[in-house]
Amino acid sequence: MKYMLIMRATDEALAASKEIPFEEMIATMGRYNEELVNAGVMAGGDGLTEPEEGFVVDFAADPPSVTEGAYGATESLFNGFWILEVASREEAMEWAKKCPLGPGSKLEVRCIHGVEDFPQDNEWVQKEKEWMEQAEKG
Repeated sequence: MKYMLIMRATDEALAASKEIPFEEMIATMGRYNEELVNAGVMAGGDGLTEPEEGFVVDFAADPPSVTEGAYGATESLFNGFWILEVASREEAMEWAKKCPLGPGSKLEVRCIHGVEDFPQDNEWVQKEKEWMEQAEKG
């Protein structure tokens, strides 16, 4: 089973993180990532740039509109993510609880659908399987 751990923070948590030396923060996260890799559960993950560097595409109108920068409150944004491949929901929960985040930070944990979760006789599901196989081959 694949799970996505979505990192969220409050304004207070972000301010507190600026008090921690960058090298210390990187080392702490690096150790956590290394533990995930050594356990064979890390399938992916990355940190994201600041929300101001992104944009939002809103489909409320036709054509969709684009707004530069952040949207919503800090708590609604995510700062990074991990993809874990684990045996159970409980295992994903245990790894999430080990994440070295401080007060004001949260991890939203969501199961990722696999192609096997959809009707196998659907044309687009079959194409998705083929695309995934091609991607694995490089």
